[in-house]
This record gives sequence, C-alpha cells and structure tokens, in this order.
Amino acid sequence: MLNDLTSDEVKASTHAEDLKFRLATVELLRTAKKHYTYRELAAKTDLPVTVLSRYAKGHVLPNKERARQLWNTLSKIVGLENEFRRRLKFNSDGYFDNTLLISDIMLLRQAANYAIARFAGKRITKVLTAAVDGVPLATMVANALGVNLVIAKSNKEVGVSSFLEETYVLSNSGYTLTLYIPRDSIKRRDSVLIVDDIIKSGETQNALLNLVYKAKAEVAGIFAMIAVGDSWMEKMKIPPDCQVEVILKMGDRST
Repeated sequence: MLNDLTSDEVKASTHAEDLKFRLATVELLRTAKKHYTYRELAAKTDLPVTVLSRYAKGHVLPNKERARQLWNTLSKIVGLENEFRRRLKFNSDGYFDNTLLISDIMLLRQAANYAIARFAGKRITKVLTAAVDGVPLATMVANALGVNLVIAKSNKEVGVSSFLEETYVLSNSGYTLTLYIPRDSIKRRDSVLIVDDIIKSGETQNALLNLVYKAKAEVAGIFAMIAVGDSWMEKMKIPPDCQVEVILKMGDRST
C-alpha cells in the first residue's frame, strides 16, 4: 500500500506519527509527575531534573530516541496494566465488568497514548471499531492520531446508500451477527488500525479484519485494552506483518 504513496507523503506521515509519540510521552511524564517528584523521576530515568522540567512544562519536546527511552521507563512507573487490573470487577462465574475502564476519560487517554507509543512510525489513516463498548477507546485513539473513526454497526442506517458487510457466528451461541460499514468509509489507500476494548473469542475482531480486506485496504495493526486467553489469535486471519498490541493480557477464567 505504501507503494501508492509519494516519498514526500511517506515522510510527512512518518514525521507526524513521530510528533504524536513525542507529545504522548510528555503527557505520560506529566502523569508520572503527579505521583513522583522531579528528583525521584530523575533517578529513575537518568535524566537531569532541569531537562524533565522543561519537557513537562512544554518548553521543549524530547527527540524521538529520548522519547522512546522515557516512554519505556515511565510506562513501568505509571503502571497502566496494574490500574486496569485493579478496576476490573469479577462475578462468581468469572465474567468481569469493564465499566470503570470505558467510562474513565483520563484512563482512556492514557490508553490512547499507549497505542501511539506502540504504533509509532506506522502509517495509520483510519481507526475501525465495532459498536458499542469499543467506541470510547477508539474515539480517543482516533483523536490522538488525528484520523477519522469508522464504527461497524449491527444495523444499516437509512441514509447510507451502500455498505460493506460481514456476517459471523457468535461464539458458543449459535447466533449469527452482521456488521455494516458505509462502503466509502474505508478506501483502498487506507491503512486501518482496529481498536476494541476487550478481545475474548476474536470473532468480532476477525469480522473487522474481513471488512478491511473487503475494502481492499491495509491493516496497520490491532489494539485492545484487554485480551482474555490467547486462543483468539489462532481464530483470526491476522496478516503475518500485522502488529497486535494489548495492554492487559488475562488468563481464560472459563477453563
């Protein structure tokens, strides 16, 4: 797909993604600053207090290499994975309630910044998710990346003349579901990041993959806040070069 782009377009896209990552790193530093002093952060990052202060106050941005160094250190300090785990509520049957995750805007913003860091350098022109619980996270990711959001819905909207659709079987239910997106919402030159809050069986995410394939677009990657088990990866038609990122990986409690 990149062959369809001019060298100037590729350079502009790469520069924009690098800038977003550097800005996300600064926001992560500001989050860490709420819990640690500059002196404590300097000891953890091996950077002078004055440098960290200039970054946090927006006086200067870290370069790409410094931003990567900072992100790798600060992401361990802030502990987004542990925060997710702390907020999940399980019932006696092993099912969990993710309300405290998808309703917290600050947490979603941090998750979106996590996506920017993990997919830094990747060309992404659209974010695709399925209604409904994936929409809050996907909205934050699309906003952070500065790209449009496409929502696959289970019904056709009257005002849309033509759709791409994908029908799949919902795991262990015997029911079929169909997802629809407007036909022109994803184009051949697009590079699409699939985003969802939780991956369990993988059927929904695989349907999203198939919609991208039907649009003859490129899959930039798959991003989720939580994944249950790992059997879903075997069920999905994930391209060999497709980057998959999950913040919190959990064991399958149903087994």
